[in-house]
Amino acid sequence: MVVTAGAAWGQTGEDSVLIRRLADTILTDGKAYGNLRVLTKTVGARLSGSAGYYKAEKWGQAALQDAVADKVWLQECMVPHWVRGGKDEANFWTDSKAGMAGNARQMGALDILALGNSVGTGPRGIKAPLILVHNFDELEQHKDDLKGKIVFYDYKFNPFFVETFQAYSDAVRYRGAGASRAAKYGALAVLVRSMSSSIDNNPHTGAMNYSDTTHKIPAVAVGLRDADRLAAVLEDGRSVVSVSLHTNAHMLPDTLAHNVIGELRGSEFPDQYITVGGHLDSWDPAEGAMDDGAGCVQSIEVLRALKAIGYKPRHTIRIVLFANEENGGRGGRAYAAAAKAAGEKHLLGLESDNGGFTPRGFTLSLSPEKLEAVQPWVSLLKPYGVYELAKGGGGSDVGPMQSQLGAVVGELRPDSQRYFDYHHARNDVLENVNKRELEMGTVNMAALIYLVDKYGF
Repeated sequence: MVVTAGAAWGQTGEDSVLIRRLADTILTDGKAYGNLRVLTKTVGARLSGSAGYYKAEKWGQAALQDAVADKVWLQECMVPHWVRGGKDEANFWTDSKAGMAGNARQMGALDILALGNSVGTGPRGIKAPLILVHNFDELEQHKDDLKGKIVFYDYKFNPFFVETFQAYSDAVRYRGAGASRAAKYGALAVLVRSMSSSIDNNPHTGAMNYSDTTHKIPAVAVGLRDADRLAAVLEDGRSVVSVSLHTNAHMLPDTLAHNVIGELRGSEFPDQYITVGGHLDSWDPAEGAMDDGAGCVQSIEVLRALKAIGYKPRHTIRIVLFANEENGGRGGRAYAAAAKAAGEKHLLGLESDNGGFTPRGFTLSLSPEKLEAVQPWVSLLKPYGVYELAKGGGGSDVGPMQSQLGAVVGELRPDSQRYFDYHHARNDVLENVNKRELEMGTVNMAALIYLVDKYGF
């Protein structure tokens, strides 16, 4: 596609007017928050393979049809089927290191959640002394002391990272690999400080994985206040701390699920695609409002708004509600694989999976030269809160589009400061989503899709 430099910069009055029309319909007649209300309060939690997930698939089909998609369909993929299996429970005791009889004292319950994909403790549970480590280096230093113990990883979010996703990326290795690292030295289970800098005690679950398929030990997240309480007793050094765990988690055979896809057919290049989406699955303790109900309803609203103002896209625009982002990433890989098999050309895969907060920018996997060429678009987005188009990738669902299809990928980047207060926790509910912030993110997503459809990269 050949365009003049001036047009590529997106500085026409026509662009500003059309984006204003998109904003007007989203801000005055928007359906995103209403759709989110139905998804969270009627469907609720929707972990892959659960009854809630299949209910969510039906919701997604109906929402895309209500948005007047030209076509709506389901795309099959096999997904992991992990179940929590009941309530996760833990208690802890202290005992004087002097070992005097009758000195053990029960300190109370711990607020915990089994980590996704973890094995359970078995019906008898596990009770063992607790050993504190702050990082993997300390784990190695204590490797001779771990046999028969429960390891507590007390690794805190680094407060020096202003961008909280950097703090998450730094800390999440203890959730992902902590169990296998400790099992190697004979540990019986692990507790992991929740991936959050919140001040409440809600435990935050999330996916973990085993590097050794034959030696698996239970892994749980512990609430932040309880983590501080445990750490204080252990660091005091005067008492031995023991913990009892009881979890019922287990993995069932893979099961069938679906990506839910809606489409606006392109008028000039119907066989070239722009994809925008979020993931439909969520963790089981809550409603999945931020993660990622917000991204799903924003993506559906992009389609509705374009249709509502009578916009005829040049390229085919697809809305994808991806399956199984949380504990497998199967939906994103299935979508890219199907597109590759069909020989489809994809211009952009855009994802919203960072919460429904005030929009700040987008990341795009463009070369430095192409990224510089689209910088003038920022002037069209600034009235709606976006101030940068930055170098970066997309989320895990659109990542396979880059590696398998050669597509540009990107994601909406809202303000990040509150996201990990709710991420994978029981308080990820509708009441913590601000309607206006959710809509402003949608306005910018719709505007960027319009600009890419008109000008390409």
